[in-house]
Amino acid sequence: MKSFVQTVFVFFCVSAAVMAGLNAKATGFERSRLLVDGQVFDVELALSPDERARGLMFRTQMDDENGMLFDFGQARDVSMWMKNTFISLDMLFIGQDGKIVGIAPRTVPKSEAIISSPRPVRFVLELNAGLAEKFDFKVGDTVDGLPR
Repeated sequence: MKSFVQTVFVFFCVSAAVMAGLNAKATGFERSRLLVDGQVFDVELALSPDERARGLMFRTQMDDENGMLFDFGQARDVSMWMKNTFISLDMLFIGQDGKIVGIAPRTVPKSEAIISSPRPVRFVLELNAGLAEKFDFKVGDTVDGLPR
């Protein structure tokens, strides 16, 4: 009986590890690295309309060195919201030239309030809430490594 219990325990441990790995890959987002005013972030790329609509919805945590970059392909007025997003975020609005043009700090989880870019932007970078303040990111800072 002990051997059976050990086998079942090992099976569940391996299954849990496999599922965790699949869940990490199941997001389906391409990844890239960005440099924001000297800080490196490993970001998921939301490139398609479906990926941008899903964003970070339903995530319950994100490591501080991670984020999500929304690429709209060209500069335009952008409206974001936090519907079904369970973690507070800082949103950095980034122009075509890679300069931060606006920051929406500490957004409210699950809020349907619209968060608009201050002017047309090509990118929005979402980071964990408080990181913009921690690293003193400000309007005019440059983001390197953005898609062309």
